[in-house]
Amino acid sequence: MSNAKSKTKNTTGWKTRTKLVHEGIRRSQYGEVSEALFLTQGFVYDTAEAAEERFVSLGEDEFIYARYGNPTTRMFEDRMASLEGYEDAFACASGMAAVNGALMALLKAGDHVVSSRALFGSCLYILEEVLGRFGVEISLVDGTDLDAWRAAIRPDTALVFLESISNPTLEVIDLKAVCDLAHAVDAKVVVDNAMCTPIFSYAAEAGADLSVYSTTKHVDGQGRCLGGMICGSRDLIRGPIEAYLKHTGGAMSPFHAWVQLKSMETLDLRVRQQATTALAVADALDGHPALNAVRYPTHKAHPQYDLAKSQAEAGGTVLTIDVKGGKEACFKFLNALEIFTISNNFADAKSIVTHPATTTHQRLPQEQKDTLGITPGMVRVSLGLEDPDDLIADLRAALDTL
Repeated sequence: MSNAKSKTKNTTGWKTRTKLVHEGIRRSQYGEVSEALFLTQGFVYDTAEAAEERFVSLGEDEFIYARYGNPTTRMFEDRMASLEGYEDAFACASGMAAVNGALMALLKAGDHVVSSRALFGSCLYILEEVLGRFGVEISLVDGTDLDAWRAAIRPDTALVFLESISNPTLEVIDLKAVCDLAHAVDAKVVVDNAMCTPIFSYAAEAGADLSVYSTTKHVDGQGRCLGGMICGSRDLIRGPIEAYLKHTGGAMSPFHAWVQLKSMETLDLRVRQQATTALAVADALDGHPALNAVRYPTHKAHPQYDLAKSQAEAGGTVLTIDVKGGKEACFKFLNALEIFTISNNFADAKSIVTHPATTTHQRLPQEQKDTLGITPGMVRVSLGLEDPDDLIADLRAALDTL
């Protein structure tokens, strides 16, 4: 790429939608308009001396092997880092590869980790089974209780992990307060930001050292590709994070990077519409006689509404409802829906409903489900890009069958 970044642009002051279209572009000598897909795993050197030099000192626009980096993947990383407000980013094969990579790269045997208890099942598995097996001490706390964080964080705590908005219970954590507590003992803060969305993220502003995403969700947002991203300081990303991921094989494929890079051009438009729909649905269903509760972070019925509103302008694209009558009524409701798709993903262009107790979190012991608030009547509702009135009518019609 002889002309890569031949024209330096001053991106200072660019607003989100402009960054999502233009940030991080690397053009080849052909001057293509759309970002190029470099579907190659390796790179060629003019001489043996040039190969030796590249392995000794890798330049900004030089690459060795796709597991280490690729021009298309690098554009995706640059764009995500700019959107998030961090210096750098590393693209991973999936969201869980990103979570695993961030934690494994920063921890060693004997370290102490404090984490919120309300986590996605695979995140709990990495903490308790994988890290625990290798001698990392894990303390789980009620993430909404700052006193619990204060009591659990010790002078020797190495890392704090949490979901800014928990999946699927939608608990909201005071991220700035937790970051302050962690940094007081020099602990790193890793936040899983998937439910918050990249558009409404406040991780960098709150002081999180690393912000982790499943880009499968909102970034791709159309049910096509797996992906993950770790955003943070250049020292962390190009230091321990890159070293761990390039040697253990968790890097993203160039094709998936290209698909999701192009998806970013519409990310702000899609997510804002989905969040608007989510709030409208929460308003429409709040107080419905077939429901015990409706939960959406920035809806007035949410118990942490004030905190959620103080941290972000919207609560994401997902809400939960608790159907009266437990699993049997829940299944009847789900099966009566016409527009919503029953699946275990979220943040898609298509609206999706999930029954966490029997799918994504079914392996958790009942006692743990009870502690987290994953009831037999809970349904995770992910709002897509359909007309909000159609979605509300579909939900109400299905609830009327109960």
